[in-house]
Amino acid sequence: MAQLLILNGPNLNLLGQREPAVYGAATLADVEALCQRTGERLGCSVECRQSNHEGVLIDAIHEAGRRFKAGELIGVVFNAGAYTHTSVALHDAIKGAEVPVVEVHISNVHAREAFRHHSYISPAAAGIVVGFGIDGYVLAIEGLVRRARAGSA
Repeated sequence: MAQLLILNGPNLNLLGQREPAVYGAATLADVEALCQRTGERLGCSVECRQSNHEGVLIDAIHEAGRRFKAGELIGVVFNAGAYTHTSVALHDAIKGAEVPVVEVHISNVHAREAFRHHSYISPAAAGIVVGFGIDGYVLAIEGLVRRARAGSA
C-alpha cells in the first residue's frame, strides 16, 4: 500500500481557534481525519505529524527522503506555516532528501501580508496548493498519488 506523510508546521495545532476568518473553523484533528479519508479512498496509508520546531520538521523530511528512496513512501504534503517564508533550512532539507513534496497553504498567502508572498519551500516543491482551505490537502494528496502512479519522481 502506498504511504504518504502529512507534515504540518508551527501553529497549525491552533487551527479552529487561530484567526478563523483566515483559516476556518476546522481543527488540526479535522484536517488529519480528512487526509486519512482521502488516503483510504485512494488506497494509501497516511501518517500525520505536526511540530512547532524547525529541526523536528527537518528530521521528518530527512526520514521521508530515506523512506521514499526505499520505496516505502510516495511523498509529503507539507504545510510549513510561517517557516515557509523564513526557512532556508527546510528548503535545503527538501532538496537534499530528494522526496516529492507538495507545499500546501490553507489561505491564499498571496492575498495577505507582503512578507507571506515569498516561499523558500516553493522552489524545492514538486507542486503547490494555495488558498483552497483544508481541501488543499485533498488536492495535494491526489496530486502525489497521480504523480506516483504515473511513475514521476
